[in-house]
Amino acid sequence: MDSIQEFMNSCNSENNNTCNLTNSTNNINNNISLVGNGSSSNSPSGSSTNTSSRYENQKRRDWNTFGQYLKNHRPPLTLSRCSGAHVLEFLRYLDQFGKTKVHTPICPFYGHPNPPAPCPCPLRQAWGSLDALIGRLRAAFEENGGKPDTNPFGARAVRLYLREVRDLQSKARGISYEKKKRKRPLPQQQ
Repeated sequence: MDSIQEFMNSCNSENNNTCNLTNSTNNINNNISLVGNGSSSNSPSGSSTNTSSRYENQKRRDWNTFGQYLKNHRPPLTLSRCSGAHVLEFLRYLDQFGKTKVHTPICPFYGHPNPPAPCPCPLRQAWGSLDALIGRLRAAFEENGGKPDTNPFGARAVRLYLREVRDLQSKARGISYEKKKRKRPLPQQQ
């Protein structure tokens, strides 16, 4: 199967009752570019025939992937029963597909942005990718009928987790994630 959509179709068929998270890992893994830079495409030419923007396409893929995650969760979850804790579980699940080396405090390269040699430290999702993913899922939730006050992607626990990941990766990789300063418009003279 090449896509989550094909997997979903196979799960919905009457002959297949064996859909679970472990069987779907490879299918979700094929679509995990959702957390990356959004430059991948399912079409061979790399461009989409859809008129939606790249952001909208990425948001739709992220939303479908999260929906598939909920469906394959044991026990299955509905979106209305999804909480910030389930979002955190999803983010931790995505870590296994990460490509960013995050050094542990005992690693000799801890705090070095460009280590001179390989090390056994784990690969994780980059903080910026997770932050962008949560932003897209937060918007998609409300676009799909969710109320802003019940949005699990905006839960305090999710914000705290993202801050913790940012701080941990900043220290481990020796990179500071400083907020970009807004440029204030020049006061207009009358």
